Amino acid sequence: MSDDRFDAIIVGGGLAGCSAAIVLARAGKEVLMIERGDYCGAKNMTGGRLYGHSLEKIIPNFAEIAPIERVVKKEKISLMTEDGSLDIGYHSAKLSAAPESASYTVLRAKFDRWLAEQAEEAGAEIIPGIVVDKILVEDGKVVGVEATGEEMYADCVILADGVNSLLAQQLGMKKELEPNQVAVGAKMVIKLGEDVINQRFGLNGNEGMAWLSAGAPSDGNFGGGLLYTNKDSVSVGIVATLSDIGHSDLSVPQMLDRFMAHPSIAPYLEGGTPIEYSGHLVPEEGYGMIPELVRDGVLVTGDAAG
Repeated sequence: MSDDRFDAIIVGGGLAGCSAAIVLARAGKEVLMIERGDYCGAKNMTGGRLYGHSLEKIIPNFAEIAPIERVVKKEKISLMTEDGSLDIGYHSAKLSAAPESASYTVLRAKFDRWLAEQAEEAGAEIIPGIVVDKILVEDGKVVGVEATGEEMYADCVILADGVNSLLAQQLGMKKELEPNQVAVGAKMVIKLGEDVINQRFGLNGNEGMAWLSAGAPSDGNFGGGLLYTNKDSVSVGIVATLSDIGHSDLSVPQMLDRFMAHPSIAPYLEGGTPIEYSGHLVPEEGYGMIPELVRDGVLVTGDAAG
């Protein structure tokens, strides 16, 4: 492998990395994507909602073939106290009526795996299960990567290795994250059954619901709770800013347990079976945490780009 040379090496097989691989491979470039998980999506986590406008430009009408869970047609926002909530809801067929403005609930393990397959079909090569340890630099230009002792070279390296991009930090393009810049997200996927979800949430067919909550879920600090309906399960989670966690007597897992037990949430989860638990750092500061995005031979994208 040390003799191989590519037009582009992409580090990270999430949404940004897979999308970059598809675009470059379609353009006839020799593309290698390296993913540390056993497969693309194995380590990727999000609350569960995907806005389709960007991917729609790459794969028009992708929702017709992708493993989406539901199309979001119902929105709900709650301001919660410890034992009550003020709810605002909106339900309309106009939500997600056009592909370019639609949003979907997804499970990343399935969705990212499908997106990686689209990259492979376009001609990209994917190597899962290895970690890139080092960026290779010659005369100030990034020329490749080193992974498990092997050196691989490319005209361009794309870093899509997540919010805490150690490789971008290695190059000095990104500073170590500050507690106020990121939040900790914890999520549980609970299986309920398709008919149960439709009945409890007032949904029909593939309609989906996005429910966000503020206040008590994050113990009154910045952040909140989330609930997204999947086909036969729900994704329920908490997001709490790292800098605020120290001001609470509750840990993030404890916040999630309390949120799921809230009188406004618990009835929707009753009888469900937990099938997945995950955690993730979430970029929150916006413009202020955007790193240096481009240098000679390297580009930073996705959550790594803030």
